[in-house]
Amino acid sequence: MLRRRFLIVPALLGVWLILILARLGHLQIYHHEFLTRQARRQQERTVEVSPIRGVIYDRNGSPLAISVEVDSVFAVPSEISNSRTTAVKLAPILALNIKEVQKKLEGSRSFSWVKRKVTAKEAAKVRQLELPGIYFQKETKRFYPKRELAAHVLGHVGMDDQGLAGIELEYDTLLRGKPGQLLIERDARQRGFRRAGHPPEPGSNLVLTLDENIQHIAEQELAAVVKQSRAVAGSVIVQDPFSGEILALANEPTFNPNRYADFRPAALRNWATNSSYEPGSTFKIITLAAALENNVTSVDEMIDCQLGSIVLAGHTIRDHTPFGLLSVMQIFEKSSDVGTIKLALRVGNDELYRHIRKFGIGEPTGIELPGEARGLTKPPDRWSKISIGAIAMGQEIGVTPLQMVGVASAIANGGWLMKPMIIRTDGTTNASTSQDLNQRRRVISAETAATMQTMMASVVEVGTGKLARPEGYDAGGKTGTAQKIDPETRRYSYTDHVASFVGYAPAVAPQYTILVVLDSPRGIYHGGDIAAPVFKKIAEQILAYKNIPPTVPGKLSIARSTPRTIQPVQEEEIESEPVQLVSLDSGTVAPNFLGQTVRIVTEESLRDRIAVDLVGSGIAYRQMPSPGSALAEGQKIRIWFRVGEKVEKDQRTPNVPRESSPRPVFKSPATDKALTAAAG
Repeated sequence: MLRRRFLIVPALLGVWLILILARLGHLQIYHHEFLTRQARRQQERTVEVSPIRGVIYDRNGSPLAISVEVDSVFAVPSEISNSRTTAVKLAPILALNIKEVQKKLEGSRSFSWVKRKVTAKEAAKVRQLELPGIYFQKETKRFYPKRELAAHVLGHVGMDDQGLAGIELEYDTLLRGKPGQLLIERDARQRGFRRAGHPPEPGSNLVLTLDENIQHIAEQELAAVVKQSRAVAGSVIVQDPFSGEILALANEPTFNPNRYADFRPAALRNWATNSSYEPGSTFKIITLAAALENNVTSVDEMIDCQLGSIVLAGHTIRDHTPFGLLSVMQIFEKSSDVGTIKLALRVGNDELYRHIRKFGIGEPTGIELPGEARGLTKPPDRWSKISIGAIAMGQEIGVTPLQMVGVASAIANGGWLMKPMIIRTDGTTNASTSQDLNQRRRVISAETAATMQTMMASVVEVGTGKLARPEGYDAGGKTGTAQKIDPETRRYSYTDHVASFVGYAPAVAPQYTILVVLDSPRGIYHGGDIAAPVFKKIAEQILAYKNIPPTVPGKLSIARSTPRTIQPVQEEEIESEPVQLVSLDSGTVAPNFLGQTVRIVTEESLRDRIAVDLVGSGIAYRQMPSPGSALAEGQKIRIWFRVGEKVEKDQRTPNVPRESSPRPVFKSPATDKALTAAAG
């Protein structure tokens, strides 16, 4: 009996061992892959590690968009015994709905986000609870330290750091970088004991052409006038006319990209690049330039404006004021619609349309921002009999603010349409971007540009733009007031207008082109009354901030106070700078421009930073002061041109050639860049 039991026990143990081995073999052979996956799911977790998004800087190196590390809260539902209790504790802290949190905590899942990218205060409170199954993961969050500043240029990003608008969208691939992976192995108590993987690759940085101080000036003045006038919207653009760089781009309404979801869609829209408007009289810049370029008129020709009334195809078009005989210069100064239409009729449909397209209307400018509008134009074969009259004065055509500021810059720089740029460096190189020759095109001759400069300066000096003149400086520009189309009647409204002013300062040596557009201001609505003063305020502050010497002899700029984010100019620094445009020593004399064309005089005066006043066209036959005469501080040289005239002998000064005249020197180095390529 004992012997039998002795044999039975080993036999049972043997059978039990065989069964175990069989079971192990079955699991190892037939269920190996399934069990391995189960083990990995329980013991390992792969986490995608977001890369640090590239920083966006302004042109001076000030960060406008950065990424910061924050906590995200996640749960392992299989470790939570009471999802309801946990949800009741979590939801109030994270400002979430209790039922929604409870759904995330239920089930047998190994991972579930509770709330991503929480605040430091929220994370601290959750940690204090020490809730089972609740953990934290580090992520990066986009942060805009200047809040609303340049919001429409920068854009914003989504929860996963994907660009949704602006530069963030246009350069998303470059800014985002490449994510990494982190493999975490856990023991039976879910304690991590080993980490492996590869780190993320950070995104590249971007440097914008914007100057945050100029941007702040533009936004501050735009917000003030929109509030004062109760306008629906508004835009301001500041551009360097010689490089095409955008120094400021502001819109109202605006938004805070840190909380973009809290704002209406209208506030998120970049009106300066993505919307078109009828420009009104600012469009006369193109009309008059086309007339001068086609040699169908001259600035001193007298035009009968017919007491402010003209009939086209049975339709009567009236001036804002009844004018009689006006010179072409006065037509532009006083913004006569009748006089402008008469000049457009001389140019003709085809030639006017050709110049409209040359100035870039009807095609995107190519700026590095998404969703740019083309503007609205149509070929002459689709024009009605009155279209040429309407288009000549800025109706029946749509432009974007960005296109219109480019038109004014083309006048300021001597006839070149520049491709606007918003990116200074792309994060992959230390070299600044530059305007390639194929990114600009000549749209009018230097002679026409010089004549238009004289006319635009006259608008500010004695015309409809007198309120635009900055204290201590001269400027050139054009006012605009356009009726809007009533969406219900499809006719021009008597109450809704677009008021605008576009120009540049200083007039003698342009540094900055500025456009102000206001949509549907209430009360005062003429561009010369509501938009021109905004140009004046912005120009005064920018010129003072950049220490540009005043161009009006004997006057100092009053724009010494700058916004609080701008480093103020010290009083003693202003007083120590000369107040004239150029520093002329006793040996500086007037160059000899006689016998030269308007183009050569324009190019050389811009290159040498000499203030000139050009009269007529053709060959220079007279100048005052005469060649070799001493120039007073800030004094302009007036030069007369005439076709086919010979140069007066007594005006020649062979012993004082232009090449021997000392070159005037700007005392402010901040303006050197804008004038080095003045002649293109």
